[in-house]
Amino acid sequence: MMKAFFNRIIIQRGRLFFGIFMFLTYQSNGQQVLQHVDPLIGSEGGGHVFIGACLPFGMVKVGPDMVGHSNSGYRSDSNIEGFSHTHVSGTGGGAKYGNISVMPVSGDFNLADYTSDWENEKNTPGFFSVDLKKNKVKAALTATHSVGFHKYTFEDNKGHILIDAGHFLLTGSEYGHGPFGEAQQLVGSEIKILSDTEVEGYARVRSGWNYGKAYTVYFYAQMDQSAASFGTWKGTEKHPDNKVEYDSGEKTGAYFLFSSLKEKQLHLKVGISFLSANKAKANLQKEISHWDFGKTRAEAEKTWNDALGKIAIEGSNDLKTIFYTGLYHSMLMPVDRTGENPLWKSDQPYYDDYYAIWDTFRTTNPLLLLIHREKHIEMLQSLLDIYTHDNYMPDARSGNANGRTQGGSNCDILFAEAYLKGIENIDYPLALEAMLKNAEVPPGGNEQQEGRGGLRDYNTLGYVSFDFERSGSRTVEYANCDYAIATLAEGLGKKDIAKKYYEQSSNWKHLWRDDYEDRNTKGFIYPRLPDGNWIPDYDFMEYGYWPVKFYEGRSWNYSFYVPHDVKALIAKVGGKDTFIKRLDTFFAEGLYDVGNEPDFLTPAWYIYVGEYAQTAKRINGIMKKNFKTTRDGLPGNDDSGAMSSWYIFHAMGFYPVAGQDVYIVTSPIVNSAKMNIGNGKIVEIEVKKASEKNRYVQAMTINGKVWNKAWFQHKDIAEGAKIVFIMGASPNDWGNSIVPPSMSDTK
Repeated sequence: MMKAFFNRIIIQRGRLFFGIFMFLTYQSNGQQVLQHVDPLIGSEGGGHVFIGACLPFGMVKVGPDMVGHSNSGYRSDSNIEGFSHTHVSGTGGGAKYGNISVMPVSGDFNLADYTSDWENEKNTPGFFSVDLKKNKVKAALTATHSVGFHKYTFEDNKGHILIDAGHFLLTGSEYGHGPFGEAQQLVGSEIKILSDTEVEGYARVRSGWNYGKAYTVYFYAQMDQSAASFGTWKGTEKHPDNKVEYDSGEKTGAYFLFSSLKEKQLHLKVGISFLSANKAKANLQKEISHWDFGKTRAEAEKTWNDALGKIAIEGSNDLKTIFYTGLYHSMLMPVDRTGENPLWKSDQPYYDDYYAIWDTFRTTNPLLLLIHREKHIEMLQSLLDIYTHDNYMPDARSGNANGRTQGGSNCDILFAEAYLKGIENIDYPLALEAMLKNAEVPPGGNEQQEGRGGLRDYNTLGYVSFDFERSGSRTVEYANCDYAIATLAEGLGKKDIAKKYYEQSSNWKHLWRDDYEDRNTKGFIYPRLPDGNWIPDYDFMEYGYWPVKFYEGRSWNYSFYVPHDVKALIAKVGGKDTFIKRLDTFFAEGLYDVGNEPDFLTPAWYIYVGEYAQTAKRINGIMKKNFKTTRDGLPGNDDSGAMSSWYIFHAMGFYPVAGQDVYIVTSPIVNSAKMNIGNGKIVEIEVKKASEKNRYVQAMTINGKVWNKAWFQHKDIAEGAKIVFIMGASPNDWGNSIVPPSMSDTK
């Protein structure tokens, strides 16, 4: 009997030790990934990334807003004005969100200025902390999907919590037309103190970058200690002991005084909702039913570890930092707001903050298609549901409103690519219907909001004329979107539709001016009048934002943008040698812009003329020069992870041609990678002879098969695959004999 007792103890101890071992192993593996994520990369230098705490695709993004902030709310050289719960990441132009702001202050506060200087900032996935020097508070934040969890450690026993219900980000008045430009405007706010530990309310704000209709963010907040006293404010006027500030179109807020803080620390939970304050309360109660800040932080870190663990790479520490930070940034938007749609009832998923598909269709969406297939399917289902109820699929959407369309109707490309890559559970006939509406029904009103502007010309003349803004970039992008329509129509057996849109996908040629010359290079996309004449005295190097003829680029950039028919473009410029010379001039003259999406694919075009080594050389150089581990380590706006995803693909050695079933082989810089593409399928990448100098693929196999093409298709990896790259310091003729497909090959 005693022997059995001791045997049980030994077994139990064995289980205990095994459990501890497994826990430590998990913690070690989790830390191994998370320690390489630095969310502060891209916080300076125009990256505009979100700084704070959230979950992948989470509705709450709780983080600091600074005085004179960027459109993500953050800047590194200014006082903190509070910690708000809604943000976007990586965007340009006017700011969006920055709603429901909380600020702690030790001692008394001045309503006119309770901002604080700060130090000791720390940001990791799911966690943010900073010391507020003037306010004498150590602040820490973590989050669940819909709840921001705050922990404040005060220097004094006495302190205040200020909740600004009317807070929003202001940047944007310098853009666009009218007195407000792209800036947000307060419609109204309301706050109600429910008890000495509870408060609720809402903010209603309109406009911002997308000129959106008013959106409302409701909140319910709860503190873990009772306040000694409280009050409210409206505008700049304090109302001690008051409980309610009704909506009169002004900013409202509430303050809570704690005269004997327990251990000088206070916890605060803020749930948000786009439906009601009661729904915000329900979100809080469902997602965090306790006051254990460390537990919520650990759960957030585990969630991030699982998401980031979809890809495991080996390489230098700097490479891992840039790579995993990029992967983190690619999972911040769009936002899963299923169950939070205030506009209509539906059993479909609902996502918001597609901001913007013009950016993400090129890189972020193809990446999510691989590593977060179910999420990607939900996003596509959501886009179709938006079409069903809002009449157009968005090219961008934020605050429950479509807007703005920067170029083509790029949802078209997402659905064509999903079809070609075998993505299931999508209503493709409905998708084709939505794509055809984009192509055939003018949106009317403000043609920046949705659909295709300038259709009057495009569908009669075959190009968007000078009468419309962005006529040059719109024409070439519409042509690519037409190819996407044709692709899906053909797949669905709609031959007449396919034929029409294959023909229209050559419309870029109608703006090709053969006789125009610049930098010893002849032939460019050039603005045209409705009568067919070229614009006289056009500023060929014009560059700008909305009113110009080429959006965030020049004719040089867009004259390479024929991704669906590079073969026809090569013929148009005069053949292989002329095309190579044109590319060389483009890079040598500094016309290539790594920070803007129209040039994302251009370095790959050498492969289409059998010059793989030039693509490898360009891509490798761009990565080394422009992506760093510093705060300014991104070469421009991250654009919802589009810039980060560009790096992730190239680091693994391949890159998607969006809207097609083609991946271009580039220049892998990882030593190895394992990518979980779902359902137990793994794409494994081995890079033999990997080194700083060895940037050229000299041989390659896929699943043991010798591979002589510098490209492959999704079907080659869809069931899992083993890709082996053999690298060298000097190029050979690998990959040059069979170029990737173009529309001209088959149509």
